[in-house]
Amino acid sequence: MAATQTVPQHLHHFNREPIVPRHGVITLFGYGIRVRVERGHLIVEDGIGARHSGHFPRVRHGIRRLVIIGSDGIVSLSAIRWLADQDVAFVMLERDGTVLTTTGPVRPSDARLRRAQALAHHSGIALKIARELIRQKLSGQERLARELLKNSRVAEFIAKSHAEVDSAGTIQAIRQIEAQAAQAYWSAWRNLRVIFPTKDLRRVPDHWRTFGSRKSPLTGSPRLAATPTNAMLNYLYALLESESRLALAALGLDPGIGVLHVDTPSRDSLACDLMESVRPQVDAYLFDWISHEPLRREWFFEKHDGNCRLMGSFAAQLSETASTWGRAIAPVAEWVSRTLWSTIRKTAQQVHPATRLTQSRRRQTRGGSPAISVERPPRPPRVCVTCGVFLKSGRRYCATCGVAFSKEGLIEAARLGRLATHTAKSEALRASTMKRQEAAKRAWRLSDLPEWLSETFYREKIQPRLWAIKVPIIATDLIVSKPYATDIRKGRRIPHPRHWLTLSRLVGISTNK
Repeated sequence: MAATQTVPQHLHHFNREPIVPRHGVITLFGYGIRVRVERGHLIVEDGIGARHSGHFPRVRHGIRRLVIIGSDGIVSLSAIRWLADQDVAFVMLERDGTVLTTTGPVRPSDARLRRAQALAHHSGIALKIARELIRQKLSGQERLARELLKNSRVAEFIAKSHAEVDSAGTIQAIRQIEAQAAQAYWSAWRNLRVIFPTKDLRRVPDHWRTFGSRKSPLTGSPRLAATPTNAMLNYLYALLESESRLALAALGLDPGIGVLHVDTPSRDSLACDLMESVRPQVDAYLFDWISHEPLRREWFFEKHDGNCRLMGSFAAQLSETASTWGRAIAPVAEWVSRTLWSTIRKTAQQVHPATRLTQSRRRQTRGGSPAISVERPPRPPRVCVTCGVFLKSGRRYCATCGVAFSKEGLIEAARLGRLATHTAKSEALRASTMKRQEAAKRAWRLSDLPEWLSETFYREKIQPRLWAIKVPIIATDLIVSKPYATDIRKGRRIPHPRHWLTLSRLVGISTNK
């Protein structure tokens, strides 16, 4: 018996979804990643089995960052050259927030600037840089604690620390002030509630439902986060660190020689220094996300030791914010470059270093504003708070869950309405209205009613014409409630005879009949 012919794998090519840049970022994850160049086009493929792929020409490709999550795959030398020629940065990350490698546009560097960087502690400029970076960080944290976290006590403590930084005389003193402020700052986050769709709650560990401690119980530091929000923050900080590295390299600085962080073999200290001033912007983005949108359980997985990790598809969504953090870090990096440049002996023609990141000098020469506009990060995906399916902007429930929610909302509104109508104030108003109506009935005499105005005349001549009269007008003229006026207008209620004459005038029937 002949074997059944195997379906060729290339037939699946027609079912692949193309990879396109989102906010200038392409993110690849999974096993067997491939990045290569064919006939001048950049070819990117991710995943395994039915791959997703993308083909990009050298013109109008729209790529500013290529982010790879993981370490399984192939990136050809021709692809790296293609990225360099197109000024596209290449970033390689782990889902736990570790930056593996970054490469960006190559620019000529000035050895004098690197020498000034290496001698920053001896020249005293390191203290100035460290003080300014931490001042910006504490200012952002104070504003976030006061305006978003609504914790005035923590905000006041950070404001006090901010003032102490100005008088700090050593780098060690600045580190100590920043550490104390950070402890107070993250204490305000600890009990922040994290929302998950109702359907996912039974699969969500209890400690995932709040932000928790910034220090992981596994390491005593932010590494190896045990909650989804801390895992998200670690990954966003990794993106920020990679952008700091790229910015420093583009300006000709060494990302490894820092001024605030202690030099270690496995850390780019100056990149970590630089990102301190932008951290509050990342924190505000995360706060806005978890305060307004639920997190889906399927975006995260928990390892055997309790370490919470991001799924590749979700990490790819976070990677779309890379360009935002790059634009935020650019003016800070150029300020550090200018500050170091100020210690160099130079000719009169070399007053300022190049502003390659913001192009502020070029815009200023042309009469424009030197400030760079920081774009807003992409909006978090909106999901249904009940079942977790993705929604369009402006909605909170899907069509299915919205029906049940609307029914529950109406029932609850009716219950609250019944309670509101039985309060002491409501009872007093109702009693006053009833007394007024009873007094009006007693004061009215049947002889006041014209002979022609009978109940039959009202039903046949007056009531059919009331549809043209607005309810507020009826309620005002009769001094009755709007619900009662609505019933009169629709014929569900026949008003007291004392009102018939007024209604006849409203519908245009002569009272001299």
